[in-house]
Amino acid sequence: MCLGIPGQVLSVGAGSLPSGRVAFGGIQKEVCLAYVPEVKVGDYVIVHVGFAISIVNQDEARRTLAHLAELGNLKELEP
Repeated sequence: MCLGIPGQVLSVGAGSLPSGRVAFGGIQKEVCLAYVPEVKVGDYVIVHVGFAISIVNQDEARRTLAHLAELGNLKELEP
C-alpha cells in the first residue's frame, strides 16, 4: 500500500523541473513540485514518492501529521 504524506512547503525553486523544500513534522525533504505549479511557500501539499501531487488544507494536513506522529510512522521518513 502507498501513502501520501502532508508537508508544508518551505521554499520553491525555479528550473526545468520545479522543486522545493517540504517539512513533514520536523523532517525536511527536497520534493518535485511539477504537479502543483501554483504552490506557494507556506502551503501544505500531499507528497507521494518525492512528488507533491496536490495542495491540501492546512488543518487537515496538521491533523494527519499528528495522527502519524502518534503512530510513530514519521520515523520512516528520516534518513
